[in-house]
Amino acid sequence: MEFKPRSLRKAALLVGLLTAFSGQVTAEEKTLELKIPENSVISDGTLTREEMARYIIVAKEQLAYLTKNATEEYAPRMKAEGSAMPAAWMLMDDGVTVKELKLDKSAEGAPASIRVVMFRAALKSVARRGKINAAVILYAGQLSEENTQRALVVEHEHRLGVSATKIVPFVVEGGQVKYAKSVTREKPFQMFYDSKADAPGAAS
Repeated sequence: MEFKPRSLRKAALLVGLLTAFSGQVTAEEKTLELKIPENSVISDGTLTREEMARYIIVAKEQLAYLTKNATEEYAPRMKAEGSAMPAAWMLMDDGVTVKELKLDKSAEGAPASIRVVMFRAALKSVARRGKINAAVILYAGQLSEENTQRALVVEHEHRLGVSATKIVPFVVEGGQVKYAKSVTREKPFQMFYDSKADAPGAAS
């Protein structure tokens, strides 16, 4: 089933220009070593602004690590013509293990837009139990009925207070997926928190 063009168009309205999508993990070893303290509460006012900034760097590096792994697994699905059905991955609380989230049989036959909602609900359930550090949902399709450019949409969140949507135009050449410059913007929290006010560092 194809992803409805208007859904991608709506996602595109959320986006502002940022940086090129590189798929590279900055300081990967450092990312994996900086584990988040178990049951830590980092929004209780006890952290300095500098300490909070350090946590956000870790969050962004872990999101880059998760996105890189998820995109590599998702890329083969993007090589076919048309739209690729949504898929989701999680970064477990060890900061290293990446797992794909599978929907149950109730998702069979559901259109892409409904599957995205189902993934958000499933990830929210896991995230609220403190089992994961980050989550990402990927889906791909044509930008609009008029614009045949295909794009990968990446929704990602981290429990340290980062939530964004990224749209990455791409082409398939010689059997390989090639990405162009992405656009990204903060998005409402839908998995780890009910609102930005609930996220760590919101009062900073």
